[in-house]
Amino acid sequence: MAEIVLGIASSHGPQLEMLPSAWRAYGDRGRTQAQHWFEGNTYSFGELAELRAADHFEKECTDEKFETRFNACQQAIAHLTETIAKAAPDICVILGDDQHESFLDDNMPAFCVYHGESVNDVPRSSEHRATFGDAKTANRPSETLAQPTDAALGEHLIEALIENEFDVTRSNKLPVGRGDGAIGHAFYYVYRRLMDNKPIPSVPLMVNTYFPPNAPRAKRCYKFGAAIGQAIRDWDTDKRVMIFASGGLSHTVIEEELDARILDGLKHDDLEKLTDYPDVRFRGGTSEIKNWIALGGAMAPTGLHMEVVDYVPCYRTEAGNGCAMGFAEWT
Repeated sequence: MAEIVLGIASSHGPQLEMLPSAWRAYGDRGRTQAQHWFEGNTYSFGELAELRAADHFEKECTDEKFETRFNACQQAIAHLTETIAKAAPDICVILGDDQHESFLDDNMPAFCVYHGESVNDVPRSSEHRATFGDAKTANRPSETLAQPTDAALGEHLIEALIENEFDVTRSNKLPVGRGDGAIGHAFYYVYRRLMDNKPIPSVPLMVNTYFPPNAPRAKRCYKFGAAIGQAIRDWDTDKRVMIFASGGLSHTVIEEELDARILDGLKHDDLEKLTDYPDVRFRGGTSEIKNWIALGGAMAPTGLHMEVVDYVPCYRTEAGNGCAMGFAEWT
């Protein structure tokens, strides 16, 4: 039977590839953003800044703190890269969200398993990544790469998930989406930053965390992860498998209390701490926490121990905008 030998969770936010000198200008985009999700409600930038004035987040937005936090994130990524290299898994199952990169609102699956023979990674970037990002840090490939996937495990997962009453969508060729039929940033972040554009075969699992009304709830994501883990352990092969959760933690408004509760819930497999929220708490970027919750469901029976490599709240405005970067491993 296949063995789950490693779990990894990592944020993939744009600030991870932006030099600290760009953080302030990037944060200024939030001042004109129509709405900001915070604790299940929406606010204008002015309302949010007033609501959180007592927290004095302006003290978190200095050049020195930008630099310190950027460096801490790069060190955490390097640590995870070393962990993967040491474990040397044969296959990587990646839990990530698609932000209208492949699937649009005319066809938005709650869960999709990719089972093609390879998947394209195109060296394009979104507007804000192109404007503020650093190409060297981002490690974008110079040309389109056909990244290896594992169709056999993909098909096995589809069959096992259907058997467990998850009516998953399947795809062996991604739809055009925004125009190129390539895999989205939640996945190419893993290929580029954690595997240096030389990835082991992967199975991308797309979870619709971002777009209600068919966004699966936190408890459903945990059960989805548990079903994935069981399916991998039941796979009749000697392959060694890693499971990776891409995205999160809270953003584009940072909620440190929520993040702390989620991380503690993952460390102790505390289902209440992971799932006891109205779904409206998971909106925008914060919704990507659901990928971590799914990973928690997959890793719980393995006996592997979860450790937080680092938690770095990367603030960029006095209203508390930013991305809380989290990095964790199950070894």
